[in-house]
Amino acid sequence: MLPDCLSAEGEWRCRRLLAEATARLRARPAAAAVLVPLCLVRGVPALLYTLRSSRLVGRHKGDVSFPGGKCDPADQDVVHTALRETREELGLAVPEEHVWGVLQPVYDQSKATVVPVLAGVGPLDPQNLKPNPKEVDEVFALPLAHLLQAQNQGYTHFCQGGHFRYTLPVFLHGPHRVWGLTAIITEFTLQLLAPGAYQPRLVIPGLSRG
Repeated sequence: MLPDCLSAEGEWRCRRLLAEATARLRARPAAAAVLVPLCLVRGVPALLYTLRSSRLVGRHKGDVSFPGGKCDPADQDVVHTALRETREELGLAVPEEHVWGVLQPVYDQSKATVVPVLAGVGPLDPQNLKPNPKEVDEVFALPLAHLLQAQNQGYTHFCQGGHFRYTLPVFLHGPHRVWGLTAIITEFTLQLLAPGAYQPRLVIPGLSRG
């Protein structure tokens, strides 16, 4: 049974679990930060995603992502980076007090640190947002109940030189496939919000989960 992740009790539990890591990670530099927006869509708890513009330069154009981007020297810390980028990409202003905490960092293929920031953004309709067309092609939400259903979960095994290297999660049957770093961050989020209800798919030999 899906817990009420948006209740005051659920928020307090998540903030408490994230408090130590949040204090530590806010004090560290990072290459980029993303916001993981926990929202209520027609009364249903969901995560908000973006589809990156196909007109962007780089390998991640057209990919599903969370709002976010590179840290700017003017940003106070990774939380401010995530909030600034969300405002620039989606026109969505999220007050800092709505931030629940910082999740475990992930690393892109160049080993750059990407820090996920979890925030409750309240009730919203993704169709009413006005994304920056230079950065975002589409905004959509996936209910937590959808993400937690086994039939909507998959995984990909990666091998190199004939040997197993790692397994990454994939989330299926939504408007777009959620994969890569966004799927890893989604997995971290589900484990926090619904402990015991999600079977982790992330397996990387030697990786410290922190």
